[in-house]
Amino acid sequence: MRLLITTCQVEYSGRLSAQLPLAKRLVMVKLDGSVSIHSDGGAYKPLNWMVAPCSVAVEDNPGHGWEQVWTVTNRGSDVLKISLQSIEFDQDFDLGTDPGLEKDGVEAHLQELLAERPQYLESGLNLIQREYPTAIGPVDLLCRSDDGRYIAVEIKRRAGIDGVEQLSRYLDILRRDPLMGQVDGILAAQSIKPQARILAQDRGIECVGLDYDELRGITPDDNRLF
Repeated sequence: MRLLITTCQVEYSGRLSAQLPLAKRLVMVKLDGSVSIHSDGGAYKPLNWMVAPCSVAVEDNPGHGWEQVWTVTNRGSDVLKISLQSIEFDQDFDLGTDPGLEKDGVEAHLQELLAERPQYLESGLNLIQREYPTAIGPVDLLCRSDDGRYIAVEIKRRAGIDGVEQLSRYLDILRRDPLMGQVDGILAAQSIKPQARILAQDRGIECVGLDYDELRGITPDDNRLF
């Protein structure tokens, strides 16, 4: 991973246009080629980014007061232009191989149960793959509906805004694949916070509540001692 502290200006063009004015920021370049720009706030979410696979072309001393200009492009029409006025810190770090996120027993079992019964989430849904890989991590379930829509499913015990953000990033990646066409999202959890439901609805993501006992085939009478 390469980390830079730099005073920079950022311009993004693609499905929309956006600009970050000149300011001091952190630029992160990961081993997979993805590039993200961060401020000293906003938790984990970058101000702008380009996900892998993408390429970075660097122009040194291009004039107009810039030390470097980076042009980051992907397979589509997206372009992220980072104009660096000055660089205060620039260093590479070897983080080694990450073991990945380990789900707890219940969450892992929910994924297993829903992989066997994707129709629990939506009628006519068929499983394509568990842990479907993307450039930013695996989607819990990738399914397809009878009418040909792809459905990315993120599974949680308790879903908050972080879960919606995570699924949104997966959908952004998957929708860039021209072979997939329409990709919808389902956030499935035993409990979903009201704020997460509102954000999911705003982003067109369906929320589905999960009954763990029902998925396991346990009826309320099964839990009675007498």
